[in-house]
Amino acid sequence: MTAQDQIKETVTDNDVVLFMKGTKSMPQCGFSSRVAGVLNFMGVEYHDINVLADDDIRQGIKDYSDWPTIPQLYVKGEFVGGCDIITEMTLSGELDTLFAENGVSFDKDAADKIREANA
Repeated sequence: MTAQDQIKETVTDNDVVLFMKGTKSMPQCGFSSRVAGVLNFMGVEYHDINVLADDDIRQGIKDYSDWPTIPQLYVKGEFVGGCDIITEMTLSGELDTLFAENGVSFDKDAADKIREANA
């Protein structure tokens, strides 16, 4: 199976996927840590892929999404964005809407606390 096939299968088989440097319990870069922190705090169940563990996946995800940086968040097979986009969506409430529209469970109170803390 090629890296592209693996990536496609992963984003198709899981509701929420985060391609990141490190893991959700041990991020290995600040940007990955920020996105994983948001998802963890909001109680989102997601599949994490450590791109540092596989060079083919690390480059393959950039080619797959045509997006040059890591982390990358996928919801229901669709690329959502990287750290800056996820941060903006969290603060604007768009991420809540995206999760709600796609049947992804999350803690609305936690999302509100993130916004309150950053107001």
